[in-house]
Amino acid sequence: MASVKSLRPLPALPEGWSAESNFIAHAPLSASVHRKLEPVGPHFLAHARRKRHSRTFSEDDRIQASQNVKSVEDDDVGEISEPESPLLLQRDPKDWKNQDHYAVLGLSKYRYKATDEQIKKAHRKKVLKHHPDKRAASGATEDDSFFKCIQKAMEVLSDPARRRQFDSVDEDANRDPPTKKAKGNFFKLWSVVFESEARFSKNQPVPKFGDEKSTEQAVEEFYNFWYNFDSWRTFEYLDEDVPDDNENRDQKRSVERKNKASRTKRKTEDTARLRKLVDDCQNLDTRIKAFRDAKKKQRNAKRDARDAEEKRVAEEARIKAEEDKKRKEEEEVAAKASKESSKKAKEAAKTAVKKNKRVLKGSVKDANYFVSGIASPDVIDKVLSDVELIIAKIDAEDLGVFAKKLEANKGADAVKATYLAQASGMVSKGLIKAGELKILTSA
Repeated sequence: MASVKSLRPLPALPEGWSAESNFIAHAPLSASVHRKLEPVGPHFLAHARRKRHSRTFSEDDRIQASQNVKSVEDDDVGEISEPESPLLLQRDPKDWKNQDHYAVLGLSKYRYKATDEQIKKAHRKKVLKHHPDKRAASGATEDDSFFKCIQKAMEVLSDPARRRQFDSVDEDANRDPPTKKAKGNFFKLWSVVFESEARFSKNQPVPKFGDEKSTEQAVEEFYNFWYNFDSWRTFEYLDEDVPDDNENRDQKRSVERKNKASRTKRKTEDTARLRKLVDDCQNLDTRIKAFRDAKKKQRNAKRDARDAEEKRVAEEARIKAEEDKKRKEEEEVAAKASKESSKKAKEAAKTAVKKNKRVLKGSVKDANYFVSGIASPDVIDKVLSDVELIIAKIDAEDLGVFAKKLEANKGADAVKATYLAQASGMVSKGLIKAGELKILTSA
């Protein structure tokens, strides 16, 4: 029943105050509006329920509470309800460390994935079902051992630190890796294994295992993550109970040292186990081989391209060397031929010059050195001296032309006229000075 609070009275009006003289209207009243009101809300529904069933407030509250309890018992039956085996119901609550707390609360299929709300709901259902008072009211004769197991399970799972300790050693949550001969999709089989191990990771989210379409970078990141896995998994749950006897401190310290050594050993073994698991998975992962083959193929392609380029360059160098050699040989042959031709030409020119000289000298001899009768040695010497001078000053080509003219002109007078014309031309060209000739300048 609602309590009534006393109201504080309004302050008294000032003495002499009257509505007619002292009232001040600051604003006019708004116009009235007609609105249609409908009764709604939980309080109205409760009022309607009480009127319909002719109940008092206490009767209605009691009936509603009973229905709420029943709805809690029937709520999500399929979600967090599991059959309770006889062995589970006969568990010794003193052996609580070896009991499956999730199975006790009916959360075996959820385990470390169970939310706090699911744990609370499961605990409430188990308490409503196994509470000693309720079982006694229903005529059951069993003791309250399983109820104590329920309370212990709730005590462990509702405490985040203790639940984490239990989850660290919960073997029922582990997924064994598939064998080499296991049938099924490789990626699906291993994904559930790594998903189970991922619950211990300090770093979240954990990379997914992926599938055959995963990129090389994603696969490398996945294995790098697991090879550097930072686990929060601890093994305090398996510690030997430390005695509370303060008088036996040596024994207490001994147990603590033993527990610490045991935890370290288990941690080392678990790290080695996880490393072997990752190694085995990587050795069986077909993606690794595919990536290696692709890299090998790429390397081979680069090597083949490099070898082909080197071969092409070498072939071009060989062809160029052969062409250079051939051109050099041809140049040498041409130079040799040119040299021989030049040599022959020179020899021929020399022969022609010698012949022409003989023609010039023979022509004056045949012309009796341009005198009648027997030529004196002095005349012969002067004529031959003029001929030698002409031969010395004239070039080979003009010498040949001059020799042909002499061969064409027969007779002493014609030969002498040819010599005089040649000598005159050479004097006019400045090849010979007029005073150098002794005979061939006179008329």
